[in-house]
Amino acid sequence: MPTPSSSPSAEPADTSPVRVGALAPLSRPGWVEAGRHLLAGLELAAGEVDAAGGIGGRPLELLVRDTAADPRRAVAAVDELAGLGVAAVVGEYHSVVARAAAGRADALGLPFLCSSAVLDALTEEPSDRVARLPPPQSRGWRVYAEALLAAGHRRVAVAAQPSVYWASGVRVLRDHLAPHGGTVVELDADAPSPAALCDEVARHRATVLLLLAGFPEPAVPLVRAVRRDPRLADVLIGAPAGQPEFPSWARSLGGDGAGVPFLRYLPDRLGPLGERVAAALRERLAAAPSFVAFEGYDTIAVLAEVLRTHGTDRARVAGSWSRVAVEGTRGTVRFTRTPGTGVWQWAGAPVQVVDRDPADPERFRILRTSGRTD
Repeated sequence: MPTPSSSPSAEPADTSPVRVGALAPLSRPGWVEAGRHLLAGLELAAGEVDAAGGIGGRPLELLVRDTAADPRRAVAAVDELAGLGVAAVVGEYHSVVARAAAGRADALGLPFLCSSAVLDALTEEPSDRVARLPPPQSRGWRVYAEALLAAGHRRVAVAAQPSVYWASGVRVLRDHLAPHGGTVVELDADAPSPAALCDEVARHRATVLLLLAGFPEPAVPLVRAVRRDPRLADVLIGAPAGQPEFPSWARSLGGDGAGVPFLRYLPDRLGPLGERVAAALRERLAAAPSFVAFEGYDTIAVLAEVLRTHGTDRARVAGSWSRVAVEGTRGTVRFTRTPGTGVWQWAGAPVQVVDRDPADPERFRILRTSGRTD
């Protein structure tokens, strides 16, 4: 009787992890609270990807690196992650740091999906490898300027620290306010004392003081000084970069921190996915999740779908941004080539101008909105 021939053994399935680099400010002088919220969103989404079968049966592994708000540290991290074989790099909150990371990733042929940094020119030259979720600074800060004009403000003072990001914001405000008779005067946020800065605000007869400065220093003492200066009783304090979004702002300033308009990137109402993710993030953070946490979640939701659909080859990942259509917590994410950014941009990202309600600083009031969520 003939002996049956043995069939060739099947190729073993690849069960090695799909590695993704993740950048976040997790130590000072970075904004650690923002980094913690960003990481919570990234990790929550990565866990859900694995629970749903991973990337073609392969687990998704986040390799997290702390940038500490240092561009050089971010560049070194991108170099290290590229050597470790990551399919892409995601994350970062600080715009100047994200710009350094994006430029280095582009030079290495590594896809970079920016989670939370808004500086318009994210790369020096246009790049097909870089995509971004939050709206460019020119759009968000223009919405903020419109809110100031709608409230009758024309004389704006900014307390600014040296930074490409702050300088870019000032240009946006000035360009949008000037045609409407508005003026912007720049003051030094690192003035000899908060009282000296209050003197300058009063001298210029500004009706708004915008804090384009770090938190908690010098923002907290400046807010307290303005609130206690009777000459500035009617001056609106603003913080367009979003400092009042985080619980530490309310803990540090209490009622003094209410009524300070800021930008955040959430829709007026979350859908079912957003509500579910909000509850999971609240449990993970033991606090209300900021818009940055939602940005982190959406980052992995988008990238995971790209990896499932187009594979883990870096060139194929980078070539897929134009075909993205992924349901996120804040709407359906689609990327286009937005003029002035040089990268693939989610043009429909929602924008809000929000403040903490003086009657209840734990509650947010939506003052103005812009942007579609589908």
